[in-house]
Amino acid sequence: MTFSIHGLAVAGGIAIGRAVLVASSHVDVAHYFIQPEQVEAEIERVRKGRNAVVEELQRLQVEMPADAPHELTALLDVHLMLLQDEALTGGVKHWITERLYNAEWALTTQLEVVARQFDEMEDEYLRERKADLEQVVERILRHMKGVADPVTPSASSPRRKTQQELLLGDTQDVPLVLVAHDLSPADMLHFKQSVFAGFVTDVGGKTSHTAIVARSMGIPAVVGARAASQLVRQDDWVIIDGDTGVVSVDPSSIIFAEYGFRQRQVELERERLARLLHTPAITIDGQRIELLANIEQPGDSAAAVRAGAVGVGLFRSEFLFMGRSGKLPDEDEQYRAYCEAIAGMQGLPVTIRTVDVGADKPLDKGHKDGHLNPALGLRAIRWSLADPAMFRTQLRAVLRAAAHGKVNLLFPMLAHTHEIEQTLAQVDLARAELDARSVPHGPVQLGAMIEVPAAAIMVRSFLKYFDFLSIGTNDLIQYTLAIDRSDEAVAHLYDPLHPAVLRLVADVIAAGQALGKSVCMCGETAGDVGMTRLLLGLGLRSFSMHPAQILAVKQEVLRTDTRKLAAWVGQMLDGNAPAAAQAS
Repeated sequence: MTFSIHGLAVAGGIAIGRAVLVASSHVDVAHYFIQPEQVEAEIERVRKGRNAVVEELQRLQVEMPADAPHELTALLDVHLMLLQDEALTGGVKHWITERLYNAEWALTTQLEVVARQFDEMEDEYLRERKADLEQVVERILRHMKGVADPVTPSASSPRRKTQQELLLGDTQDVPLVLVAHDLSPADMLHFKQSVFAGFVTDVGGKTSHTAIVARSMGIPAVVGARAASQLVRQDDWVIIDGDTGVVSVDPSSIIFAEYGFRQRQVELERERLARLLHTPAITIDGQRIELLANIEQPGDSAAAVRAGAVGVGLFRSEFLFMGRSGKLPDEDEQYRAYCEAIAGMQGLPVTIRTVDVGADKPLDKGHKDGHLNPALGLRAIRWSLADPAMFRTQLRAVLRAAAHGKVNLLFPMLAHTHEIEQTLAQVDLARAELDARSVPHGPVQLGAMIEVPAAAIMVRSFLKYFDFLSIGTNDLIQYTLAIDRSDEAVAHLYDPLHPAVLRLVADVIAAGQALGKSVCMCGETAGDVGMTRLLLGLGLRSFSMHPAQILAVKQEVLRTDTRKLAAWVGQMLDGNAPAAAQAS
């Protein structure tokens, strides 16, 4: 019987194949009390399981193919750091020693303790790192029980042939799709090396590791499909629509034919887009558009160049600070990382945003401040200004790196004039400290993130201090509409097309143009092809996005005549046009 499952579309394209099912990757855990004389033996069992997982992940890193995406390498690093995190290992020892829990019970108990801390984090990316922690613990449990890896399919597994195979005209090399509760970075490495054409997971969000890696690999994927691993049976025919988030199970011949045609169209479209790689992004009426890349790690810059980016519009430097158990990177380590990113861009500009963390994020040496609403607490520039020594360490590293290429320095979440003045004073102090040490450093352009409504409203005052602005739509929308986008009860109200949001964006762009200063957009909206014409109509001429989105946005740019957008954009600002796609 044909039925559909709906989830989140995180990586576009169509995948058609037989299901390889990992129905539930959770390991059953026994719960019992041990005797005091068994404590050391139980702790040793956990230690051996952890060491086995460390060796497994390190082996995967060594054996990783040259064409594996950088995101996968970074996520394996995250898992290795979690395995050595004292918050996990120390807690497990506590439950075994003080409560006399057996090793498995202690491990899952500490998992729940740490997982609750992740649930309370405001940042979506960091909140979804809870899945990484769960997978780390699960791998330890599997090694303790001697359970095999659940992901890698057996090449010798026989598969029955069905009429659908005949409809596809291929009875030998039938494509496979993976259906799982969740996938770890190590699982994704197996996935990369296997014959899977796409995947579906029960859990995950648009910033989960599965989504990140899928986008970087260009593999159709749907996550957050809830009970998919219970509803899909082993060897079922499955169609994954990575554009709409729909998974069709046991499809009819008519549905097969329709998606087969769409699949061929997607492949042709990718080939067409690839031909645009070296085409300048210029609109029909001659407007030159800057298409930049967002990156998280220094090694991402090479991929950005390959994708056709003309620079890095956002280097999220906080990723250098994450998963370090409170030990922040020093000046030299940061300097080397920034230099690597600059070198990878081969002379193209790199915009480095200062660390965007806060009281809700695990960079506070284990201390939890207990903010009721971390989104409105000590985060981003507020956190940096609260620790001037840490802040100047980062500023000195960026200034030193600027001696090796064109660097822009971007400050997040500014809202007050006194914050601007304090920030610029710290920059001056950092320069003076380098001069006192006779350390070479280079010039940098200074910019401000516009992600708080107050900053958008007083944008003209901001432009007196800064060389450029960057609009962070993710937070700007959240704060403007008073919507916690992580709260499922109100997430549907998170609307980038809300007239209030569009007016703030339009005002910021207009103010920048009036003073001849660059305004870039680096939020998710910038990489949304459905928003490209609207943003061009609003006057935006600089977009920064995930590298995989660049060519699709470039195609939209090449098809657009900005002279014809004024009337439609006016309707959007007045709230009279319901969808960006209405532009002619």
